[in-house]
Amino acid sequence: MSLSPTQVVIALWAIVTACYVVIMVFRSIVGQKEDDSLFLSAGEARMEAQQVNVVKRITKLDTYSHWVGAVALTFTVILAGMWIYSVLRNLHIV
Repeated sequence: MSLSPTQVVIALWAIVTACYVVIMVFRSIVGQKEDDSLFLSAGEARMEAQQVNVVKRITKLDTYSHWVGAVALTFTVILAGMWIYSVLRNLHIV
């Protein structure tokens, strides 16, 4: 069974996009524990450490989401270009 280049790009796009969605859902779950402002007394210092940890995880997830999102966007542009090329070829313009 041989796959066409379009099928290969669609499969790669689907995998990358699924990874992007998983990262964004996980970021959303992690972000639920994040507080916008934190007022701590001396006895609640461990909560500050938890918030710092949450911010670090979100920052790391944001880095991954930017890269995976850029790859997904690149595959989307490639697929659009392949589709436009095939339409133009079928219309005998190219």
